[in-house]
Amino acid sequence: MSAFSKNLLLQLQSELESIHEGNLVPLHYCAKAIEILVDAFEVLKKYYSNYTFSDQTQEILFFKTIKPQFLYRIIYYSEIYKIQISKPCGSEKVMRKFYNLNLNKLKEFYDDNIEFYRYYRSGNDNLDNKYFVRCSPRIQLNHNYFHILEDHNFSTTYDFKVAQIIANDLLQLYLENELGKLEPSGSLGGSRNSLGTQRWTASKVALVELIYALHTYGVFNNGASDLKAVAGFFEEALHINLGQFHRTFLEIRMRKSERTKFLNSLQTCVLKRMENTDD
Repeated sequence: MSAFSKNLLLQLQSELESIHEGNLVPLHYCAKAIEILVDAFEVLKKYYSNYTFSDQTQEILFFKTIKPQFLYRIIYYSEIYKIQISKPCGSEKVMRKFYNLNLNKLKEFYDDNIEFYRYYRSGNDNLDNKYFVRCSPRIQLNHNYFHILEDHNFSTTYDFKVAQIIANDLLQLYLENELGKLEPSGSLGGSRNSLGTQRWTASKVALVELIYALHTYGVFNNGASDLKAVAGFFEEALHINLGQFHRTFLEIRMRKSERTKFLNSLQTCVLKRMENTDD
């Protein structure tokens, strides 16, 4: 990242932290954040409009890595703003349906772009000259806040998709956290003192990976249990504090290789045990 881009991003992060400390309600915070982000994006655009990349590698670096760092924040806060203004006032069931509907939209984007997800997540670069160079074909962007992105001299289409992937990861965390807030108190049941001698001695990251796998497979209450309830069960049973486990899962998703590292290790160990066990 160039010194200019790095300094601009640091300044942007500082301004976002400043308004966050102002304890604004989410709707007002998002509106202010979008204003700051759009201004910063315009500064970035103006600078690079007069900038000549030394070679294609530098151009790819900018559109694959640098620009998405600014762009995903615009997408993220714009989507949060839309969620806030359209959020219904209703029962827990109504709210749960609303948040799940928004999660389904993220899943639809993933399904529609699964090949590019795989390319980007794997860390491949063999198609970068098609995805992140300005002469590449462009898709139509129909979101209402993308009028600031339509300059083809400052866009490769796929820089937007990278930003959307990052933003969607954060949106998923946000929506899952909001769903978690709806979980009725006391849902984890009574005391489990009989389990007191069992303690998790592997890493917290490994446990989060396992919890997400089990929850995704639907092994609790026929798949009806919320993720927060499942995580809370493990925290209580194993006497461990998982903290921001949603963020831990995001870090797992961002791994460049062997994203299910702990699960792979489990499979290897149990297969080895089967092979070594006497009949």
